[in-house]
Amino acid sequence: MHNSFAAFTTFLRKDGFWWVVTLAALTPLFWLLWRATVGGLGVDPVSTINNVTGRAALITLLLSLACTPLSTMFGFRKALTVRKSLGLIAFLYASLHLLNFIGLDYGLDLELLVQDALLNKPYIFAGSLAFLLLLPLAITSTRGWMRRLGKRWKQLHRLVYVAATLAVLHFFWQAKATERWEPAIYGALLALLLLVRTPLLRRKLSVRSPRTMHATMQAKRILRQSE
Repeated sequence: MHNSFAAFTTFLRKDGFWWVVTLAALTPLFWLLWRATVGGLGVDPVSTINNVTGRAALITLLLSLACTPLSTMFGFRKALTVRKSLGLIAFLYASLHLLNFIGLDYGLDLELLVQDALLNKPYIFAGSLAFLLLLPLAITSTRGWMRRLGKRWKQLHRLVYVAATLAVLHFFWQAKATERWEPAIYGALLALLLLVRTPLLRRKLSVRSPRTMHATMQAKRILRQSE
């Protein structure tokens, strides 16, 4: 009994944070599946799925971008252990968002999709481009691809900032004027996350205590192990 409890506490210390964050990030998906099972997606299921998956994709993407600043500026090194999983979950939601749009909303009518949506609705073009940018990032998120690409891996994965910007624009352009406060908040958060990544601000905001420097070095090791 004592050994089992010790093993459980060791598991919580090592992987508990990852599991809590990952399951929390997947909660919107679980909610959708449950509502679909009981027939509770409302009078417009397509709109419900669209809203839930779109918001979940953007929020988890922003959370993944927040992991590095949390580690380098506040010494919260565990944040790096969930960066990859949050990014992949964001891509999962973006994929479901796109499939719902193409399959349920447009009934797989690609001609109508191109003529009515991509060519006439800028927000759909922005969202589609954001997804296309996230696709290679999801594919190359493994250690094998990191080794193959070398220094080019980091250069490629900087596209996530462009994808996040396009995702915010996608939300902002499709929202009604009275509802644009929400995407504006996401845009402000994204701007803040991009601002703190500039070299000047990063040096000024980073805590230079020995404890934090040690935490940063540990965080880099954790990141290499979690990729």
